[in-house]
Amino acid sequence: MASSTASTPAKATRAKRKPATSADPAIFEPNGSRLVAVSNRVALPRKGETQAGGLAVALREALKPRRGMWFGWSGHTAAETGNLKRVQRDGVVYATIDIEEKAYKGFYAGFSNATLWPLFHFRLGLMRYDRKESERYREVNEAYAEHLMPLLRKEDQVWVHDYQLIPLGAALRARGAKHPVGFFLHIPFPPWAVFSAMPEAEKILEDMLAYDRIGLQTSHDRDGLLDCFRHGLGLKPDRRGVIHHEGRAITIGVHPVPIDSEEFARTAQKAFNGVDTQRLRESVGDRALIMGAERLDYTKGLPERLRGFASLLANYPQHRGKVTFLQIGARSRGEVATYAELKRELDSLAGRINGDYGQFDWTPVRYVMRAIPRDTLAGFYRASRVGFVTPLRDGMNLVAKEYIAAQDPEDPGVLVLSKFAGAAEVLDAALLVNPLDAEAMAAALDQAINMSLDERKARWRQLMNRLEQESPGGWAEGFLSALPSEVGP
Repeated sequence: MASSTASTPAKATRAKRKPATSADPAIFEPNGSRLVAVSNRVALPRKGETQAGGLAVALREALKPRRGMWFGWSGHTAAETGNLKRVQRDGVVYATIDIEEKAYKGFYAGFSNATLWPLFHFRLGLMRYDRKESERYREVNEAYAEHLMPLLRKEDQVWVHDYQLIPLGAALRARGAKHPVGFFLHIPFPPWAVFSAMPEAEKILEDMLAYDRIGLQTSHDRDGLLDCFRHGLGLKPDRRGVIHHEGRAITIGVHPVPIDSEEFARTAQKAFNGVDTQRLRESVGDRALIMGAERLDYTKGLPERLRGFASLLANYPQHRGKVTFLQIGARSRGEVATYAELKRELDSLAGRINGDYGQFDWTPVRYVMRAIPRDTLAGFYRASRVGFVTPLRDGMNLVAKEYIAAQDPEDPGVLVLSKFAGAAEVLDAALLVNPLDAEAMAAALDQAINMSLDERKARWRQLMNRLEQESPGGWAEGFLSALPSEVGP
């Protein structure tokens, strides 16, 4: 049923569209239910590629046994929206469309990443709102719905992913979709005191009422969303946290995204003896290696991390010349001005630390601003004494989990983790820090470097036990089992 709060298709949009035609019978069988996953970008499997991480692994695990379909953007912009393409791999259909260039720019670099991304990460000072970009955001979501609807079977379950596609459920309902539709948010959800700063706050919340199940990474995120429903829309959840609205029950659950810890451990063990890790180990010598690796983003606390390392060298001079900090940051969203500013700040901080403390035979900070293959990173994690993961706010942070999985059980490293990472809820045996306190981070680094082997092994075993209780398949099954097989009136 289409909720009265669902957004209706725009009468005229800037995103020119060619709606999808009827399904190709050679790929889409006429009967039977499937899982249909929808995300901004579809991770097409490529021959000979190293297994991807994160969402790609989890969704493929869920889609294969259900002979499912993954729908989303092709990664290409075009003169007009459309050009549906379908390919089948291992029983999964990957269906993609191109997006009109100007519409996609306003949708992605604009509203998604200049408005929603800083808002959801509690960074109001970096949030920019532009009504035209908001319109483009909704236009692209309408285009997704328009092209997806002809591909859906009556019995399908639909699983929408992440902040770029919040209005999609409402757009599907407006087109008559009666399927069970779930939504999972991979980033944090702030309370109403923060969320209300966005001009369209109530409208985004109304969009979320089109879903039957909403999944979040942590209990803090669930509490933030419930707080928004209470104070933003005046809706009161029942004792189980269920929102009852217009004859429908919207359930809200915590489903922390896991990794395949066994697979990553095997990858790290193999990579540890590979050429790249051997070169790294030889270049570091007997110095303790501190390791950080993530996408270049202002939510990751990279300037704060460098300041924490500088504080280690300033306050614990015994480590000078005996530690090396390797920070890898894959560039992203270069079209957003705040990311260019972040890179300039990091360049300055790294140069200052190396200038203040470096010696002719020792460079304190090794600073690599490009993507490194996942299997190579696994070997680097295993070779490091300390994993340094300090986001200012994160939905989960899979790097923290990968660092633990990569360790040698007989000589594990120590994880220094921000208490603001979603992973901190389950990885509480790590050394938890506030990334805004440089001296506290320095003290944690000193503790990690000096930690005895017995304590390192005990902490690692406790952390690894938590990871071994999780699996990508179990994560998906946990969410989908809570998604109803039928929707209400």
